[in-house]
Amino acid sequence: MPNFQKDFRGCLNTLIFLFFATALFAQPKDNSPYTRIGLGESSYNSLSSAGFGGLSAAYNDPLHINLLNPAAYAWLGTATFEAGMYAEHANLKLGDESSKNWSGNLSHLALAFPMHNSLNDVLSKKQRKLHWGMNIALLPNSVVGYDIQTTAVSAHQDTTNNLYQGSGGTNKFIWGNAVRYKNFSAGANIGFVFGQLESTRQLDYLNLDNSYSDIFQDNISIRGFIWSLGAQQQIMLEPKKSDQESYNGKSLIVGAYGNTATNFDTRSTFLRMRYNPTTLHRDTLEYEENQAGSGKLPAELTLGVMYQNPGKLRAGIEYYMGKWSKYENDAKPEALFDSRRVAVGVEYIPEIASYNNYLKRIRYRAGFYHRTDPRLNDLKQYALTVGVGLPVILPRQQTSFVNLGFEFGKYDTDSAIKENFVKMSLGFTLNDSSWFFKRKFG
Repeated sequence: MPNFQKDFRGCLNTLIFLFFATALFAQPKDNSPYTRIGLGESSYNSLSSAGFGGLSAAYNDPLHINLLNPAAYAWLGTATFEAGMYAEHANLKLGDESSKNWSGNLSHLALAFPMHNSLNDVLSKKQRKLHWGMNIALLPNSVVGYDIQTTAVSAHQDTTNNLYQGSGGTNKFIWGNAVRYKNFSAGANIGFVFGQLESTRQLDYLNLDNSYSDIFQDNISIRGFIWSLGAQQQIMLEPKKSDQESYNGKSLIVGAYGNTATNFDTRSTFLRMRYNPTTLHRDTLEYEENQAGSGKLPAELTLGVMYQNPGKLRAGIEYYMGKWSKYENDAKPEALFDSRRVAVGVEYIPEIASYNNYLKRIRYRAGFYHRTDPRLNDLKQYALTVGVGLPVILPRQQTSFVNLGFEFGKYDTDSAIKENFVKMSLGFTLNDSSWFFKRKFG
């Protein structure tokens, strides 16, 4: 037990250090105009399932963490640490104008583990009926990053240049627990969302000598508690071979998770000033500091079903709905729209136990999703996803993974900027089956 406590503290300290180090030195260099709206671009924190459509409601794996449906923690077979990142190339287009941009950020850091070691049950010749899994994670919740410049020409007024810039976003810390009895599991994530949104709008008069520029700056700090509940039911499609063995045959998994509306608090600072670039003179016209406000995140629900043939094939479909029309933010009032998402995906392993052909042990993934974005009433996102899970055998025969995924997608709208994007995600899954192992001597 002392060794476990030491290992646990070391892993937890490493997790916290890596998160804040990455947050400080890997801020996203983004130029996505739609991140001006709401809290920005929502981060979909799915690593191992990213290649097959980001399925999460009915997905569980003994060697991977499902951060979105907390019920999946109870199906973990080993202590698992996951870290991931992504890079994205986007091509923005409005009429005949276009712009290309690279961005990237941390995907997530998570540490999850079953609260018992299955090896103990094997050595004690006991069959455990109740399983308990736990997760601790730090991850981005939304990202803001844009740098837009427009020019307005008028026959009766001066030509003006408008500059819009924004940065920041929100993060979240979550602690999750799940229990499983036989083939049913239920779990909960509770956590804290926090972050800061910064925006600047500057209006320049181009043809007036010695003119002043109008500058508007907003800084909004966000804090609030969040939670979600989830459940999964495994339906066996083949008879169980023995009452003394865990079921390892073909099955259907039905899953769901969601939350009701949750509140958050804001503290905002607003500055309006005039600036003369020739004389360097500044006039502060309006300044409000530390203004208290509140907001509300919407209710969300995700439902899914997945066919599973362990060690060979997974295939599933899921549906998400979010009541984003109920979103509120006193510091930044905006009207959003309800969102829907449909995703399908498949994962295939040619021969999981192959000893002389590595390509047959790789997890090959593919999927597709379509989503209505809440930030505009006609903004739609859809993407084709592909990926692989590359197994790595570490000392003591521990199997870990390098997960690589690609998304080829598009934001489509009839009234605003269109965006084509290619997103690459890279993650590392480290497994350790020695946690909670009770060694016996003599």
